[in-house]
This record gives sequence, structure tokens and C-alpha cells, in this order.
Amino acid sequence: MTHHIVIGAGLAGAAAAYSLTARGEDVTVLERHTPANDRGSSHGSARIFRYAYPDRLYTELVVRARELWDDLETKSETELITRTGALDFGDTRHTDLLAKIFEAVGVEYEILDPERAGERWPQFVFDTDVLWHPDAGVIDAETTVTTMLDRAMDTGRARVLTDWTVTEVARRSAGDFRVTSATGEVVEGDRVIVAAGGWLPALLGDLGLPQAFLDALPRFEVRQEQAFHMPYRDAGADGRPSTPWPTFIHKSGEMFTYGLPGGRDAGYAGQKFAQFNGGKVIGSALDQDGQITEEMRTRMIDYAKRNLPGLIPEPYAETTCLFTNTPNEDFVIDEVDGLVLVSACSGHGAKFAPLLGEFAADLATGAGSVPERFRVGGVSTS
Repeated sequence: MTHHIVIGAGLAGAAAAYSLTARGEDVTVLERHTPANDRGSSHGSARIFRYAYPDRLYTELVVRARELWDDLETKSETELITRTGALDFGDTRHTDLLAKIFEAVGVEYEILDPERAGERWPQFVFDTDVLWHPDAGVIDAETTVTTMLDRAMDTGRARVLTDWTVTEVARRSAGDFRVTSATGEVVEGDRVIVAAGGWLPALLGDLGLPQAFLDALPRFEVRQEQAFHMPYRDAGADGRPSTPWPTFIHKSGEMFTYGLPGGRDAGYAGQKFAQFNGGKVIGSALDQDGQITEEMRTRMIDYAKRNLPGLIPEPYAETTCLFTNTPNEDFVIDEVDGLVLVSACSGHGAKFAPLLGEFAADLATGAGSVPERFRVGGVSTS
């Protein structure tokens, strides 16, 4: 039986392990810290699940991913996505285009003018028409990682090694990899799947990849995003709102902002929101400092005062998270000489997690392929 080595125990790595073991494959997962740790991109309980993309391919992939989420929830008897619905608005969000794609793909939606939307969701100020789709929600990323890894290990075909920092991946021959850690430990296997997220730029030179493949890769940019939790104005004694809050994306010439119920990350007592790709650029996850800037804090407080009357504009919790971006925000998923690369996900990969696992397993086993534009030769850097 083929033995696969998965580097990274975030959403993509856990999904790959889950998919592979479900196919009867053996897996070793290597994680430099612990699964879903707060120095990566898969920690906490609040990631947006949405269908709205100005690109039909991604909406179609969300539909496919949703089926896999439902299957995982059923098999694990665990709720991983809380249905909240989602609002999209702003003069550069192009809700008319989103609606056309929803029509073509078959996603339920509604368009409301600002007045009607304000009556339904008085906790927002709307500056344009609003697209509402009710099947959106919030992903519990940490629980998802734990669930997928637990189910993989329950098969008896997977193990997870923590505090295991990869320093070299050596391909000795076809189907023969040797992975070495910073402490000199070695794991050998037939295939390698790299799902390292923000750690990838620092790891690329140690993967033994062909130079032509490295040259064809798009430029990876890692950003340390800053997110803020602000309390609900109509909170009850437990801090939770009396009026349900959806997720939202507000994209205008001023700023691209997203938000969602903060979940248990901050005691369920507030909405988490941030400026998309507003954080500082760093070399890789190795360079993160976890710092919140006063400039960003002030910017988001001002935004809340103008646009979110349902919140008290005073952060009671703050956090950072890593985005690993390609120039056009497409994914990179490809295989070369027995090594599969599943990164970067450009800050919008969480909702696709189980599908990313299927893609990785397909490439590693030769059972299938991925959309051509995610392959290294198909990634546009224009």
C-alpha cells in the first residue's frame, strides 16, 4: 500500500489525510506545531462559508464542496458549518454579476434595495443594493481539522506527528521520499503532499522541486491579517445578540471588508471583521509577530461607526491570521515527480477544505485531476 507523507495539519493537510485514508491509503501527517495552531491559517471557530464569487468556477466548486461538508458532518455527527446566510454589497462588489452566476449554478439568493435591506438587517448601513444568499454560514475551522484527523486516525491508517519541523524533502528515486526534521528524525514514504500554507515560501527551497517547476510558480505573498471582535449592541446577559447576524462582504472604493459572527473565539459576544488583505506583507509565517497596529484598529473602529450601528465600536478581542496569496488569488494545486503542492489558497480556501483534500488525494494516487488553472502551468500571473 502506498504511504503518503502530508506536511501541514491545517485544513488542507487534514482534508488530504482524511480523503486518502478513506481510500485505503496510509498517511503520516507532519506538523511543526499542533494541528490548527494559531500560527497558521486554520485556527479558531470562525471562517466564512459562502457561494458568492465573481468567477463561476469558484461558485461551482463551492457547490461540490458543500456536498462533501454535508457528508463529513453526517459521518462524524458533528456540526462544522453554522448556517447564517450572507450579505454582499458595495459599489465594487458587482452583485448583478454574482446574481447571474447564482442563477446559472442554481444557488438560492435574493436582491434587496438598500431601504428593504436596512429594514431586515438594521444592524448594517447599506450603500448599494444587497445580495442575500441564505445557505452561507460560518465554518468552525479548528473543529473541522480535529474531526478530519480523528476520522483519518480511526481507520488505523494515519498517524500525526507534532512539533515536527521539516527541513528537507529528498526524492531518492521514483516513489521513494525521505523527509527530515530539524531534530534529525526521518520519515520515509512513496508520495509527499505539501499543505504548508504561510510556511510554504520558506520551505520551497527544501522540497527538492525541479527548477523548471519552481520557475513556473506564481509569486507567493504572505500577509499577516488583523481582525477585530466588537460587541453586539443588543446583547443579552450571555453576550449573544438578540438579532441574528449574517456574514458579510462589503466591497467599495474605500475598502474591502468582511465580517462574521465570531463564535467561541471571543465568547460568542461579537462580530469579527477585518479589511481583506489589509495586513502587512511578511516573508513567510516565520516572520509573523502577531501584532495589531493602532492604524488598523482606528480604521476598523471608524468603519464600524459608519457602517455597523448594531455593534459597539470598541474592540474587546483582536487577532491575527495568515493569508498566502497568488497574484490573481487563484489556488495552486499540482503534482510533480510524486510531490503534490496544495497551496496557496489566497485567504479564501477554508470553505473548500474537503474538496481540496479530494484534489490532493486524486493527484497523489493518480485517480483524477484538478481544474487546469490551478496547475502551475495554468496559473496566470497577469
